[in-house]
Amino acid sequence: MPLEMLVAQLWGRRWRVVLLATTLVTAGLLLLLSLPRSFVAEALVAPSETTGIATSSLLSPSPAFSGLLDPRPTGNFAIYLGALRSVEAAAMLAEATPLLAGLTARRAEGLAGLLREAMAWRITADLDDARGWLERNLAVTQTLGAVTWTLALAHPDRDEALDMLRRLHGFAEAKVRADLEEMAQRRIAALELRLARETDLYLRQSLYEMLAQQQRVGLVVAADEAVAARIVSAPRVELRPSQPNRALLALLLLVTAPMAAVALVAAGVLLRLAPTPQRHPLHLEPAE
Repeated sequence: MPLEMLVAQLWGRRWRVVLLATTLVTAGLLLLLSLPRSFVAEALVAPSETTGIATSSLLSPSPAFSGLLDPRPTGNFAIYLGALRSVEAAAMLAEATPLLAGLTARRAEGLAGLLREAMAWRITADLDDARGWLERNLAVTQTLGAVTWTLALAHPDRDEALDMLRRLHGFAEAKVRADLEEMAQRRIAALELRLARETDLYLRQSLYEMLAQQQRVGLVVAADEAVAARIVSAPRVELRPSQPNRALLALLLLVTAPMAAVALVAAGVLLRLAPTPQRHPLHLEPAE
């Protein structure tokens, strides 16, 4: 179909386009207004290796600073970021906060809750739901041109958002600290066992140096305040809910709804005026 004919057909059906666009905008705005809004708690952290007296510089005599060329997180900070979204973190939130109760209450609300009840679907939230919620609502973003990272957690309750973010930071930091302490204690026990059986003077001297290094690791980990992530800006929560951004979504809806209406009406015109295949007059049916 020529473009001029398609435009003429659309102009003749312009009121259908307007009606369809209005319907899409109205339905989208109603859905947007029905979505629950969430408060966002934020904290600004930096890898402990970036400070002048970093823990890594005390644990190792010659630390490798690869972050100057590679922006990806490394070392203890990478373990810290991984622990924020781990199954253990979700289990900690499920035990220490009313996360599962809130998820269960939201699953039972509205038409979706009525549908779950009618179909006898599961409504009670479990650990998998808590982990999925954590992955969706926790954002970890690196600051462009800097070594700091922003942790953002969205939750419908303002106080719960701030409390959960603080708990997550404390859990991830404690996870890294516990791993370092456990590793140092295992090495100390192995070295002491080896020293008890070793009789060679030169080997015992090397073992003593290794033992002193591991004891130093345990002392530094126990004394330092932060071994993975150092807080640059303490966790805080906004005064008004900001997610989802209703103004931005409404603007996008006002732009995309007319385009979708034009596309749907044009598709209907093309399907209606598409030529039907005709049989050739010399076409013979096969004999039975």
